Amino acid sequence: SSDLEAAMLEKTSNTGVICQLCSKPFSDPRLLSCLHSFCYQCLQKEIEKVGTQTNFTCTTCQRSVPIPVGGVSVLPQNFHLAFEVEVAGYMSKMLTSREVSCNFCANGCTNPAVMFCCSCRMFLCKTGHDCHRCVPQLLDHIVVQLDKKIASLLPTIMKPTKHYCSQSKHKQQVLDFYCKTCNCLICRDCIVTVHKDHSITELSIVAESHRDEMEGPLQLAQGVGSTLAGAIDANKKMMQQIETSKEEAESTIMQLFRDLIAAMEERKKSLLSDLEMVSLSKITSLSLQKEQFEKLQQDICQYTEATSHVLQTHTDHEVVALGELLPTELKATLKKVEKVSLTPNVRSYLTVVPQHKHFLKEISELGKIAELSPDPHESKCTFDQVARVNTVYHIKVETMTETGRPYPCGGLVMKAELRQRSQDGSSVLGEVVDHGDGTYTISIIPRAAGPHQLHITMDGEHLQSSPCDLKVKGDYTTLCNVQQVIKVNGKPLCVAVHENRDVFVGSNDDRIYVFDDSGHLKNTIGSKGLFNCPFDICIKKGVVYVADMWNNRIQMLTATGELISKFGKKGSGQGEFNGPGGVLVDSKDRVIVSDSGNNRVQVFDPNGKWILTIDGSAGNHPYKSPRGLALDSQGNIYVAAFGSNTIKAFTSDGAYIKTYGGLNSPRGLAVDEDGYCLVSEGRGNCLSVFDPQGQKIHTVENLIAPTGIALVSEHFSVYVSSLDGENVSKYTFAQ
Repeated sequence: SSDLEAAMLEKTSNTGVICQLCSKPFSDPRLLSCLHSFCYQCLQKEIEKVGTQTNFTCTTCQRSVPIPVGGVSVLPQNFHLAFEVEVAGYMSKMLTSREVSCNFCANGCTNPAVMFCCSCRMFLCKTGHDCHRCVPQLLDHIVVQLDKKIASLLPTIMKPTKHYCSQSKHKQQVLDFYCKTCNCLICRDCIVTVHKDHSITELSIVAESHRDEMEGPLQLAQGVGSTLAGAIDANKKMMQQIETSKEEAESTIMQLFRDLIAAMEERKKSLLSDLEMVSLSKITSLSLQKEQFEKLQQDICQYTEATSHVLQTHTDHEVVALGELLPTELKATLKKVEKVSLTPNVRSYLTVVPQHKHFLKEISELGKIAELSPDPHESKCTFDQVARVNTVYHIKVETMTETGRPYPCGGLVMKAELRQRSQDGSSVLGEVVDHGDGTYTISIIPRAAGPHQLHITMDGEHLQSSPCDLKVKGDYTTLCNVQQVIKVNGKPLCVAVHENRDVFVGSNDDRIYVFDDSGHLKNTIGSKGLFNCPFDICIKKGVVYVADMWNNRIQMLTATGELISKFGKKGSGQGEFNGPGGVLVDSKDRVIVSDSGNNRVQVFDPNGKWILTIDGSAGNHPYKSPRGLALDSQGNIYVAAFGSNTIKAFTSDGAYIKTYGGLNSPRGLAVDEDGYCLVSEGRGNCLSVFDPQGQKIHTVENLIAPTGIALVSEHFSVYVSSLDGENVSKYTFAQ
């Protein structure tokens, strides 16, 4: 139909294949860094106009484009655009009402063409078509009728032709190789002639490399494009919020002036005018920022679409011809985005400071529009880095303005959420108290022990210290869950946990068994005669200290069991032992030993040299048969006195502090950084917990002759060895 013909003619003459400089179809189109193309000769003329200048202005986008050092000839050829121009030319001929002559037959055939070979790029008369079909080499060619409907399909039917070498002697050779030395396409013959001894690679390999180089920036640009879109949306929302704030402030002003009679009318107009100016200033600032975002978004989209188009539709020749142009320009645009803040450059808050109660006589100066914009990035939070389960945890928030000054008003939407770092990711919301003066108190009660993340937001935006990591300690009154049981050969005497979470268990069969965190046996330490009742173990800085009870010595080993050193012998003098039942290393690397048979605790330097003795048989605070030892966060020494059923606490110099009583054969001992004391009661068959004030707050019962204790605070667990149970149990806190 005539309508179809008109539509097709319009399509073939669209500006996509027309050079904007000469207004004619492109001839040898060359690609600029701004991704716009022009004819070779047109660009040559433009460059001649600017003379010695190094840049000229692209007439399409008005950008200043650098002139390459080698001139127009070194600009990449736009093979794809040249192909589109070629296709458009053939479409135009097929859609015209004039006859198209055959150009296939020899001897100047003037017969009208009835077919078109998309491979040969030739119009065929009936005779030419018959001849074409008889040539075996042409049987795979695509031949179509000269039909207007088929003409519209030419862009999908026709394929780009191969590109041949420009060397006069190589004109029948396809450009299938790439010279890395000269950065150009070459043919097979060029390898042994013009480009002999150069670095040569197959075209397909180079094209694939270029595709890979384009893919990374493309994906990054797509992400940045989404980010820019989000920034623009945030900008629009901020403008809407400013309008809302403006309306609220307007309402406040109107209410204020209703109370001030007619004399305040003039001042009311002044305040409303100020409000308009402030809101307009904010919106103007945001509008300018939005324009900047949109320009960046436009550039990103341009390069993204171009790169995507190249990757999806271009041939190897076309991709290689583009070279590093697209990635370079795309990266340059991305760097521009990196330098731009993508958050709205003003805040939405507008409010009114009335002042009328104190300044009724000064009506002419009553009130003002103040940009009291609370800034979450300037606002301050005060809180501890450690919380405890089932205990109220307080957070204090002081809101600040953009200039770092206190924001004096309440009414902000303040939220706090404590999220558990675990698979279920459970969370607890805080209760917020607005004091009305820009300060807030948030209270949260953690419900589970373990690592958490604290999120504090103001009107949906995180405060400067949010989110942050928060350690929630267990509630010892809930210590009851047996998470794991490790079966041990013999009867366990003690337990210790390495920093790599390996569990070391001393046994009455004179060996130390090493288990991984899952309870699988990794290693056994102790050849014949090495230990004679390894009664206690302490691990510090990777060194394993063993209280070798009936050998009356302290042994230091590597984690794999190699002997480092040892000291001690049987006796009652300084540095001598009578059944050492506990060993500990403090922050000064002093080795502390409970000398059970001598009713004392001895302290040694790292080399085993005696420093001091805390004698349990003398003074006002005696104790008998000391066993387990522990240190608190102040370096004070806690002693489990097995024979006197007490826990004694001393300073690092041996001065008495306090006593915990009411125990039944205390054996293992551990103290956490907050001063909570855990003790295993061997004959009481239980594990007792004391608070920092010495009050017993919890008991885990029904244990079987518990011996050693290992408290692993960072993993929120307690290991207890059981002599008659022949195992080690790992306890956790109830959730």
